[in-house]
Amino acid sequence: MSNLQNTYEWGHSSAVTRHNVLRNTYWLLALSMIPTVLGAALGVMMHIPLPRGFLGAILFLGVAYGFIWGIEKNKNSGVGVALLLGFTFMMGLMLTPLLQRTLGFSNGGQLIMMAFGGTSAVFGVMATVATVSKRDFSNMGKWLFAGVLVLIAASLLNVFFQMPALYIVISVMAIAIFSAYILYDVQQIINGGETNYISATLALYLDVYNIFTNLLSLLGMGGSRD
Repeated sequence: MSNLQNTYEWGHSSAVTRHNVLRNTYWLLALSMIPTVLGAALGVMMHIPLPRGFLGAILFLGVAYGFIWGIEKNKNSGVGVALLLGFTFMMGLMLTPLLQRTLGFSNGGQLIMMAFGGTSAVFGVMATVATVSKRDFSNMGKWLFAGVLVLIAASLLNVFFQMPALYIVISVMAIAIFSAYILYDVQQIINGGETNYISATLALYLDVYNIFTNLLSLLGMGGSRD
């Protein structure tokens, strides 16, 4: 009887821990949107120049991965939260060229709201599926990571070739891959594969950010200059 009781107590405690990680992740994810919006607003209002082209992409990747390394290194302390919020502010700044281009359309504000609404809907659906589904999505991880590597390589190549058709393919693939990543990342928390809410927030933030930017890019192709 004591063994059964211990097993029950351990299972209950584990479930509570996973619930707390998921709750804290959602709260921190919501909080991370504030510096993102502030960074984006500052970039647009101040017309902050950002490096473009191949060197700009390499510089961005270097700074981004530096932040990610720092966040993971300090994920068990408040420093990790501070670095995460600093990272999201930088990512907001990086939205400047896309937002400026979109706001140049007469319906630019509407396109941004559509991209925001679409991203929110994708996140809601995928997070719900990951929560209620009995299917195991853990085997998707290696395939999704391979897909991200292909996206990075294709994006860097398209910096040189500037092919609209390839740009569309990259954006569609990115939306599909990072939507699937939401399934994977949320279920990792639910199943106890990810027990740190800072790391979990970072993963979900990158999913949401990439879906938003690529969706806005696609919507911008139908923007009106009138």
